[in-house]
Amino acid sequence: MVVKIRLARFGKAHQPIYNIVVAQARYGFPPSSTPPSTPPNPSPASLLLNPHPNLSLWRLYVYTKLTLPSSAPQSKPIEVIGTYDPIPHIPPGGDGKKVKDIRLDTVRAKYWLGVGAQPSDTMWRILAMFGLMEPRWGVERLKVKKQEAEKAWDEKRLKEAPLPPPTVEGEEATA
Repeated sequence: MVVKIRLARFGKAHQPIYNIVVAQARYGFPPSSTPPSTPPNPSPASLLLNPHPNLSLWRLYVYTKLTLPSSAPQSKPIEVIGTYDPIPHIPPGGDGKKVKDIRLDTVRAKYWLGVGAQPSDTMWRILAMFGLMEPRWGVERLKVKKQEAEKAWDEKRLKEAPLPPPTVEGEEATA
């Protein structure tokens, strides 16, 4: 059973809110059913019309609807571990800066990551914000920015530090 940590949308039109859910990912056929056997060398043209040549098109339609698993968005989540509001809002009593609201049960997220749940790309970014995952993208860019900031800080510190008066060897400074 492959488990994914992903976002499940709810809310009004143009006002999305997402639940952070742990849900089963659906791949291929469920273990209880097997696909029908196909002839050893079917022609490519016949596979375009009917991927299972031993089934009529109507039976293929019924077979597909009844035996194939439903898609992941239609499945119920195993657990809801948080919410994500992507629209920036001014928090009550805030300083006027708009923020996106992300609420996550980090204990349950650590548990599901520990048992092998795979986060989606968006969830990977959110989990990286919480420090639960290593960032996947932009790591080199962040390193370059950090090095540039350290270099600028060193230059600023050198400019602000008072320099001793220059002296030439053999001459003494007179006061």
